[in-house]
Amino acid sequence: MQDIAALIQQPEAWIALATLMVMEIVLGIDNLLFISILSNKLPEGQRERARKIGIGLALILRLALLATVAWIVQLTQPVATILGNEFSWKDIILIAGGLFLVWKATKEIHHHVDPSDHEDTMVGAASVTFGGVIAQILMLDLVFSIDSIITAVGMTPHVEIMVVAVVTAVAVMLLAANPLATFIGQNPTIVILALSFLLLIGTTLIAEGFGVDVPKGYIYAAMAFSALVEGLNMWARNARLRRENAAR
Repeated sequence: MQDIAALIQQPEAWIALATLMVMEIVLGIDNLLFISILSNKLPEGQRERARKIGIGLALILRLALLATVAWIVQLTQPVATILGNEFSWKDIILIAGGLFLVWKATKEIHHHVDPSDHEDTMVGAASVTFGGVIAQILMLDLVFSIDSIITAVGMTPHVEIMVVAVVTAVAVMLLAANPLATFIGQNPTIVILALSFLLLIGTTLIAEGFGVDVPKGYIYAAMAFSALVEGLNMWARNARLRRENAAR
């Protein structure tokens, strides 16, 4: 690894760090949404602990993967060919994670639309366990971590910069976890919107696993626009409620 004192004197290193930090924080939103929605299904006393463990696992996985950068790069090498299409371990992991995310988001949406139809399934409140939630968070942490680190490797060759960017992104996730989870839990329409985002992210992961290049900017622009529209809807509902209360 290059000497840190020499590295901090290079302007391009600071530019790479700033760019990578922003990218890691944006990519961390996907992970944080999943953690927030799953942790909100636990009893209130266990939710914050589940979020901290989930985010802590994300940090451990990312740092562990950074320690094996040479191996991570090899994950992009083709290992199988199916119907003329080559697949690497990264592709296989993205497809598996995407399928899980699509399945989970679909089940959760169905549960929120018709809770009585799912009382005996794994998404029913009675069957949710702390260990089960952590296991699901760990699985998606792995998928998001591999995608995040491979993207980071493509942006800079300096592991020191990657470490700082990853730790910063996880710190932001930790700070935002409780406020985001509380906001999602207090606004039912936000839950459906967040689950729709996860459904979109899962579909994107599957597409990328099959070699389809989906520009992340389009995905996050669509998510930002949807969040803006929902914010306007919430503002309009609150304004209407204030008028109704004032008229009584």
